Amino acid sequence: MGVRAAVLAVDAGNSKTDVAVVTADGEVLATARGGGFRPPAVGVRAAVDGVAETVGRAFAQAGVTGVDHVAACLANADFPVEERELADALHARGWGGTVDVRNDTFAILRAGVAEPRGVAVVCGAGINCVGMRPDGRTARFPAVGRISGDWGGGWGMAEEALFHAARAEDGRGGPTELARTLPAHFGLDSMYALIEALHLEHIEQARRHELAPVLFATAAEGDPVARSLVDRLADEVVAMATVALTRLDLLAEETPVVLGGSILAARHALLDDGIRARLADRAPKAVPHVVTARPVLGAALLGLDRAGAGAEAQGRARAHFA
Repeated sequence: MGVRAAVLAVDAGNSKTDVAVVTADGEVLATARGGGFRPPAVGVRAAVDGVAETVGRAFAQAGVTGVDHVAACLANADFPVEERELADALHARGWGGTVDVRNDTFAILRAGVAEPRGVAVVCGAGINCVGMRPDGRTARFPAVGRISGDWGGGWGMAEEALFHAARAEDGRGGPTELARTLPAHFGLDSMYALIEALHLEHIEQARRHELAPVLFATAAEGDPVARSLVDRLADEVVAMATVALTRLDLLAEETPVVLGGSILAARHALLDDGIRARLADRAPKAVPHVVTARPVLGAALLGLDRAGAGAEAQGRARAHFA
């Protein structure tokens, strides 16, 4: 029988996959990074194949052949049926005796709290929110786009900025400096030129996300339209957090609200201040803070929670990723 560790932690997002092999006392034996995890684009088997290559490198570095438990926080695990399908696919690989699959937002939440208790709002390319209690209760949203009521995220903010800037330039909407700052980011002199460049893919569609920071910079300079979009995002973040706190009966208790993802981690002053002011009004017991730890730490801590590890083991794992 080969050598085994306690936990295989997997944090698999759309752009990259991080794994860690962890002992029962919190020692991180090995880590590895691989490519993005996109089952909707390539299928579950191919997506898990990519994870398998990364896990293989980590196992080889750690000198183990398996673990007791796999704690996997995966992008695109938005519904229970998807969690079950992905858990079955991971279990079939034989990496561990047991497998838990959660949405990757749970990794960010667990990385940002001292115990499995709190709420996280993650705003990167998209937006999502989850919450958990030590008794296993969770709160979450489908978070698959506009059909599930989502608004915000880097992609959404960029599209809103483009919408208002286009209408400002041709007269259908009110004036906004976005009509100047958005095309200027790409060295263009008008929204017409930017629209044409995006439509004809002279500028790659993937580069639209670069416009979100331009929006925040324009808002910081006082542009009313840009500021209104930032204010709306603050409203969305606080609405999600407040609903999750309410579902978990945590609204009346001092509870951490973790803010993560590239948009929130950037600490744009207007957005950050807006979120904190709205939380103070709607959820005064909430304690907001921005998480900076790598999400794979959160997956590792969820695995250690499952193993019944104490504070010393969890602290050892945190120290490694610090």
